[in-house]
Amino acid sequence: MSNPPNILVVDDDAAVCALLEDYLSEHGYAVRCAHDAGTARALLDTLTPDAALLDVGLPGEDGLALARHLRERYDIGIMMISGAGETVDRIVGLEIGADDYLAKPFDLRELRARLKSVLRRYARPAVPPGDDAPASPPPTRRVPFGVCTLDLGTCLLSAADGSEVPLTRAEFELLRVFAERPNRPLSREQLFALAQNRDWDPMDRSIDIRIARLRKKIEADPEHPRVLRTVRGLGYMYVPESA
Repeated sequence: MSNPPNILVVDDDAAVCALLEDYLSEHGYAVRCAHDAGTARALLDTLTPDAALLDVGLPGEDGLALARHLRERYDIGIMMISGAGETVDRIVGLEIGADDYLAKPFDLRELRARLKSVLRRYARPAVPPGDDAPASPPPTRRVPFGVCTLDLGTCLLSAADGSEVPLTRAEFELLRVFAERPNRPLSREQLFALAQNRDWDPMDRSIDIRIARLRKKIEADPEHPRVLRTVRGLGYMYVPESA
């Protein structure tokens, strides 16, 4: 039997923590709770969760700062939870690399469905029982993206001087989709389905935000993009420099 997914819940409301711990535990998750960022960081010294549910309005260091800390150091799913439900929190959360955002009060079934979707994006392939032989390294496939190169085998984005360019999991999935479909206009709905395995909400600007963030990393002139181009009335298109 596989180990249950480890979930870190960080919320200063003890009742919310207790509710999520009880509900998620009943559905097969291993849950650890913290009421502030400091306690959460201490837990991370002993456990790397598969996903984190972070309240935006934490005392002291807020949830957005903690999310940035997690994204810079761990390859895990991050869901932001906010009592305010303000658009600015949603946009900032997605800009710093959160995978999803849910406003309070929320339906527990919706939260679990969204959590399952986030976990699927970070799922590692299982090793068959008894197969302890070392896995063959994935074939190297390097794709040029402007001033950078993406290695689809190692999921690394490299600058011209060979240095690694920080890339979130969601950003990599988006570049992977483009790399597999060069010179093909893709709508936001298609990008959501292909890169995030979920339906597109017309009010969700996360694709546009990630495109803007990627342009700053790969374009020689982000204000006049030539690699990730906007297709008016539709979405975006990856155009290799040789095209």
